[in-house]
Order: sequence, then structure tokens, then C-alpha cells
Amino acid sequence: MPVLAGAEPFAHDGSEDIGVLLCHGFTGTPQSMRPWGEHLAAEGFTVRCPRLPGHGTHWRDLNGTGWTDWYGCVDAEFAELSRRCGSVFVFGQSMGGTLALRLAQQHGAAVAGLVLVNPSVTTLRKDAAVLPLLAKVVPSVAGIAGDIAKPGMVELAYDRLPLRAAASLAELWRLVRADLPRVSQPLLLLRSAVDHVVEPINAKIVLDSVGSEDVREVVLPDSYHVATLDNDAPLIFAHSVEFATRVHRDRAGEPA
Repeated sequence: MPVLAGAEPFAHDGSEDIGVLLCHGFTGTPQSMRPWGEHLAAEGFTVRCPRLPGHGTHWRDLNGTGWTDWYGCVDAEFAELSRRCGSVFVFGQSMGGTLALRLAQQHGAAVAGLVLVNPSVTTLRKDAAVLPLLAKVVPSVAGIAGDIAKPGMVELAYDRLPLRAAASLAELWRLVRADLPRVSQPLLLLRSAVDHVVEPINAKIVLDSVGSEDVREVVLPDSYHVATLDNDAPLIFAHSVEFATRVHRDRAGEPA
């Protein structure tokens, strides 16, 4: 299947000091991260935002992939950035936040820090318990894309939720939740006050369970789930630049 226009991955080669890996969400595309990436590039950072396997084409393609495919993609991008930059940060939205946490769990201090926007590690939906069985007989249900408060803003994402892929995401959630104490990197978590996709319990689980000492939570007052395209996007961009700059200086032993 051809890649949807606007769903392409993007990259920018900037500073060799700070590199940022951007991870988009489930059923989404790099389009939801592009404004963030452009802001980071304008600040001089090196940026990578891959298109996760099965995304940006047709929802049926996503059902042919699983969490190991998505993780393998970001893991390879992280390795490439690590060869180029002194401090590599991972920024993720929704499932991208899940993948970012897994990278931190697997790579330890090689991950300089994490910025998570409405990360997902569980769901309170009552049908989640039967998802593995349901996925065997129902290919997809109505999608979750486009939860944005800003008028006129559109997320490029699937209008269907592929259930086999969703069942695989649930497996990743279980792994990530179990290993949250292994996350010791500086962490900035930004969550929307109103989110119709990821429940508030997700942020609470992350913040209560990680082993990080440098932790900050920021509530986004005027955005829904896809906050990187929403009214509070400038707030996300500014906080993330300040965070990465500060943490890199601390790692390098430079004065503020």
C-alpha cells in the first residue's frame, strides 16, 4: 500500500550535542509530530521521527504488525541517533510514550531523558478483557483518531481501530507497567486535562511507578488527546526544549 500524503517520516540533522527521537501514536502517523519536530529542528536539535510499521497506509496493514515491529523500528532509530549525538532524548505521544518508556527500560542511561505526552500503559474499557478473543473474529472497530479541541485541526490517522494490533499493544502495556521501576531517567510528563482516549489513570501509574528522581508533570488545560496538534502545542514545545537543554547541560557538567 502507498504511504498516505503527509504520513511520511522526517529527519533533521542539527547539533551533535542533542538528538531527539519522536514516537507517534497508535493508528497515527508522523504528521501528528511534525510541528513538534520542526520546532526542535529550529532550536538546532537533531531530530528523527520514523513512521511505525503498519501505519500511514491502510488499517489492515496495522493488523499485520505487532508491538515488536513498532519497538524494533524506534530501537533502530535510537541506535542511529546514539552514534551521532552526545545526549539522545525520546519524546512520545500516546503509544509513542509507551515505546519511549520501553526504550528507557531497555537502554538505561543511554537514554538521556523522556518527554511523554498523554502516554498510555493501560485502559479502563470494559471490553479490554475480551480483546484477544474479539480480535480473532472482528478485524476492526470505530477509530480513536482526531481527539483535538482546536477547531479545524485534523489528525492524519486511521478511521478504524485494528483489533489484532490493539491486542498486541495491550501486551506491550503489560511489559512496560511491570518494568516501570527500571525507568530512572529525567522525565517530563505532559497530560491533557480532558482526554477522550487515554484515561488519567495512565499518567498516575507512570508517575507513581517510575524510579526517576527528576520528574515533572505539566497539565495541559486546553487540549484533548492529540495535544501536539492542539491549543497547548506551543507549551509542549517550549517545555520540551527547556527540559532537553537543561538535562544535557547537567550530563555534560556545564553551568546553567
